[in-house]
Amino acid sequence: MLTHRRPEKPRPGDRVAIVSPSSGLPGLFPVPYELGLRRLAEEFGLKPVEYPSTRRMGSTPEERAADLHAAFADPEVKAVIASIGGDDQITVLPHLDRELLRANPKPFLGYSDNTTLLAFLWNLGITGYHGGSVMVELGRPGAMHPLTRESLRAALLGSGPYELTAATAFCDVSRPWQDPATFASEPVLEPAGGWTWHRPERVVDGTSWGGNLEILSWLLMADREIRPAEEYEGRVLLLETSEEMPSATEVFRVLRNMGERGLLRRFPALLMGRAKSWSFERPLAPGERERYRAEQREAVLRALAAYAPDTMAVFDVDFGHTDPQLVIPYGGQVRVDGPARRITVTY
Repeated sequence: MLTHRRPEKPRPGDRVAIVSPSSGLPGLFPVPYELGLRRLAEEFGLKPVEYPSTRRMGSTPEERAADLHAAFADPEVKAVIASIGGDDQITVLPHLDRELLRANPKPFLGYSDNTTLLAFLWNLGITGYHGGSVMVELGRPGAMHPLTRESLRAALLGSGPYELTAATAFCDVSRPWQDPATFASEPVLEPAGGWTWHRPERVVDGTSWGGNLEILSWLLMADREIRPAEEYEGRVLLLETSEEMPSATEVFRVLRNMGERGLLRRFPALLMGRAKSWSFERPLAPGERERYRAEQREAVLRALAAYAPDTMAVFDVDFGHTDPQLVIPYGGQVRVDGPARRITVTY
């Protein structure tokens, strides 16, 4: 079975690379991006370093791969952080130098479309971190959420076990980045119902794999960065969905196909992120949002019943496209303690 190593973490005063492997949105929305850079410097004590395509929309896959190569190869850069996600990082994969990245392991933080690079590094035996983008978490209006800040600090600068804390309130409704008023106050939160446990009769210890469900479906479709099913035996599966808000039917079909491939039953535990249930394209009312999340949960349970009936699952975990956001190691150790209702990760 593939084993993973945790790259050495940066320390205050170190340089960290800021890259855009998916989309150059920092060029379109500089306010949250530059706010995120300031917080990296002022609250984390790190020195952000930009690359040619970081702020450029329409950069080629070759240009984005070159930025990643430069960031990982630079001995003065101690971590690599994605500015934001996107939808075409899969086109960067053919241009990546596996040996260069394997020889220069560094912590990489990102999520959404960055599931692609996390899976790529996972296959090189390098632990990454699912979460912590510059524009969203670091560039949050008003202030970083305390749970996000604490988790991101532990993942980026710390090491050792870290027990996840369920949020008591969360935000699901976004505000437009092009409106300066957005950044005058923090997002409005609503009560969170805590985590929901399914089959919590045992304790599972395993290294993690997964990420954004939509991106994983693309990797599966293209047969990119997916290993033989038996190599996922005993791992902890991470899944979450984005603001594109796939239907419950689509979620079930992706999981069904993972089941037909023999993948789903390999994971003794599943952490399912709280579903993003509002977008500018689909501004659902509160009751509709609650129903969307419930239908997604039912779809996941239906797939587990058919293909992985013994898998323990925890729903509405605060990772992925949610605020606050907990950073989850990708390829790192995760302990899911069902009887105690506790989740502990190792940064």
